[in-house]
Amino acid sequence: MLLDLPVLKKGSFYYIKDGDSDFVMEDKTKSGLTVKETSIDEKLNVKADKGMIHGLDGTGHWVPIRWYFSKNQFDLSQVLKYAEIMEKKYTQMRELTCPDDD
Repeated sequence: MLLDLPVLKKGSFYYIKDGDSDFVMEDKTKSGLTVKETSIDEKLNVKADKGMIHGLDGTGHWVPIRWYFSKNQFDLSQVLKYAEIMEKKYTQMRELTCPDDD
């Protein structure tokens, strides 16, 4: 089960877990989202579990919850680069929407 996989790396917004044949990168911000489909992520070109979120106008959007990076094609350092990009994006978003009140 995915929840039981050993965590190799973690950030504020991600986990990278050690699967049998894949490194599994999970987006912590999507942890409560139900997986509705598994398909190829268009940006990273790897298999991903996806869920649906709805915008303010009610329009549904498919969003990746976790990505599966085959150990035959990726090493941990490559997956970590993708995780750090996501970490930076969410950190910037948090700083923009929730500035400190110093």
